[in-house]
Amino acid sequence: MAAAKGEFDKRGVKVMAISADTVEENLEWSKDIKEVEGTEVNFPIFCDADRSVCELYNMLEAGDDTAMPATVRSVFVIGPDKKLKLSITYPPSTGRNFDEILRVVDSLQLTANKSLATPVNWVDGEKAVILPSVSKEDADAKFPGYQAVKPYLRYTAEGVTNHSVEEELVA
Repeated sequence: MAAAKGEFDKRGVKVMAISADTVEENLEWSKDIKEVEGTEVNFPIFCDADRSVCELYNMLEAGDDTAMPATVRSVFVIGPDKKLKLSITYPPSTGRNFDEILRVVDSLQLTANKSLATPVNWVDGEKAVILPSVSKEDADAKFPGYQAVKPYLRYTAEGVTNHSVEEELVA
């Protein structure tokens, strides 16, 4: 995450982590990250050593009740309206895909800021879909030259690049 934080910063995203370890364990882990990855941990880590927050948000792997369950790798994106926009849970054995999380953030911000939705496998800079809620008149004004495949499926490349944003998200 530390290596990708600059990309989240460009998008106005505040990054934080919740850990089921103690402060001391996280300080040691931070040293390991610097040694192994060559980057400093550059975001706040909230320690949840009693796992109460992890339990509340279903961030513990189900399994054997006799052992302490491992934490899953959860990602929550919360919008400026304080509503959950995305949640992804990876098993403990799978690392998160920050390129995919950035792609989703780009899509969420494109929708919020420009009334565009993103098709399957979309990446920033590719054509997007004008939201069906945008009237034909508004689409004509905002997205001149768009391609209407169906009345509800209108593609545009106008204004698709999305790295100067006003909307803040938390990941």
